[in-house]
Amino acid sequence: MKAVGIILAGGGYERLGELTNYRTTSAIPVGSCYRAIDFPLSNMTNSGIKKVAIITQNNSRSLHDHLSSPKWWDLGSKQGGMFVLSPFLAGSDSGWFKGTADSIYQNLTFLRRSNEPYVVISSGNCVYKMDFNDVIAYHERKNAEITIAYRRVPDSEDIRNYGVLELDENERLTDLEEKPLDPQSDLASIGVYVIKRELLINLLETISNEGRHNLVRDIFSRYRKRLMIYGYKFDGYWRNLSSISSYYDCNMDFLKRDIRALLAIDHPYIKTKPKDEPPAKFNARAVVTNCLVGSGAILDGVADSSVIFRKVYTGEGSQVRNSIIMEGTRIREGCVVEYAILDKEVVLSPWTSVIGTPDEPIIIPKGTVK
Repeated sequence: MKAVGIILAGGGYERLGELTNYRTTSAIPVGSCYRAIDFPLSNMTNSGIKKVAIITQNNSRSLHDHLSSPKWWDLGSKQGGMFVLSPFLAGSDSGWFKGTADSIYQNLTFLRRSNEPYVVISSGNCVYKMDFNDVIAYHERKNAEITIAYRRVPDSEDIRNYGVLELDENERLTDLEEKPLDPQSDLASIGVYVIKRELLINLLETISNEGRHNLVRDIFSRYRKRLMIYGYKFDGYWRNLSSISSYYDCNMDFLKRDIRALLAIDHPYIKTKPKDEPPAKFNARAVVTNCLVGSGAILDGVADSSVIFRKVYTGEGSQVRNSIIMEGTRIREGCVVEYAILDKEVVLSPWTSVIGTPDEPIIIPKGTVK
């Protein structure tokens, strides 16, 4: 493969509330058996990238646990590998990453010890499936120095939450603004970039000496007139898990046949750390419709249009609708759960009601006994 991979997995989003109290967004559970990091990581290995650095920072314990063995993503060979990189702490210098560019700069050894001509950079909190070979081929056809993948944002979605691109008739970048108040186009960056490895090293050294630390603002936007930067249009499924609503909608998308087939059934597969547990069990009184149910779950109530993770228990007479129920949660008899996100190991006492709305799902934090 012509590229090494870098996944920026250190971000934490306040808009995700209690869901990121104990985990980084890249470790957030998705689709009954995955973590968000599984999607960019699988995209890289499925594209033939065999050397991947995952840069972590905030609340990274669960992410490190999930990434404990590279073999699940076919990264255990001598020629490649998975490198999980965290801030270096020494003495009074915290070493905390000051931005996305600084997180790569503090790990320049990874790039200097590589021989591949290109670097593919991806955010760690996005759910999508992409063949990076197509992006690299486009990058070479354009003779680009940097390529930024983008998509058109529909009117129903607020583009002000993203980096907004302006391109000329040849797809060359003319402007890039991060989360603008007044967007000038409907083209949003999806957080996937291809750049020449030596160029990236030189740019990171330059901006670091200038006290600049942001990849988008201090390199892509600032150097847009000096460098040949092009946009690559991506038409596939993509979700950025940056808010409660986007996280909820992403999980509900897994209940749609075409999206579920794309992300969970069709080759090449999205890989994850396996759990050796028995299949889900549906007791005689269980009524389950339009649900994803993880391994080891035992259902004895009604479940409809919900994503249910592994080792969940629902009691007799319980009702779970339009909800996300994470690992190890126990919903006792007679409970009613609608439009809710129950984090891991929540316990609902008998006849408890947890009811949110489609626009504002209610969140029950990890370990709550209610």
